[in-house]
Amino acid sequence: MTARSRKDRRAFSLVELVVVIVIIGIIAAMAIPRFSRGTAGAGDSALSGNLHIMRNAIQLYFAEHAGAFPTQADFVNQLTQYTSVAGEVSATRDATHPFGPYVLAIPPCPVGNQANPTAIAFNTTDPLPAPTADTGGWIYNPGTGEFRANTNLTDQYGNSYFSY
Repeated sequence: MTARSRKDRRAFSLVELVVVIVIIGIIAAMAIPRFSRGTAGAGDSALSGNLHIMRNAIQLYFAEHAGAFPTQADFVNQLTQYTSVAGEVSATRDATHPFGPYVLAIPPCPVGNQANPTAIAFNTTDPLPAPTADTGGWIYNPGTGEFRANTNLTDQYGNSYFSY
C-alpha cells in the first residue's frame, strides 16, 4: 500500500458527511419543539409558584394582624419588613413590631408583557375585574386579599393566567 491510498482512507467522503448532517438535522427537528414546549410550561409553573408564595404571605399577614389584609398604601413594606399588630412598619424587629417579614421581595410576574413585572395594580372591586394593560405584573384587592397576575394572556392550554 502506498502513502497516498492510506491518506485517502483516513478522510470522510462527501456522501458520508452529507448523511451525518442530515441525521443531525432530523434530531434537531425533533428536539427543538420539545424544548419550546418546556419553556412555556416553565413560565406557567413559575407563575403558580409565585402566586402561591404571595397568597400565603397575604394570608399569614391576615392571620397575624387581627383579620386585616396588607393595605394599598404600604403593601410592599408590610410584606417585606417587620410590622406591629396595627400594620405599622419597621426595618427592625422589636417588641412592638414582632411580625414578618413575610417575603424577601415581591416576585416578578413571569408571564405577560408588563412594563414593570413586580409593580402592583390595586383595585377594590370584588371580584377583581379583568386585567388592566401595562400597569404592573400583579393586581391586588386590599379589601379581600385577592392577588392575581395582571395579564390577559393564556397558557398553552388556553387557560387565562388571570384565573390562576
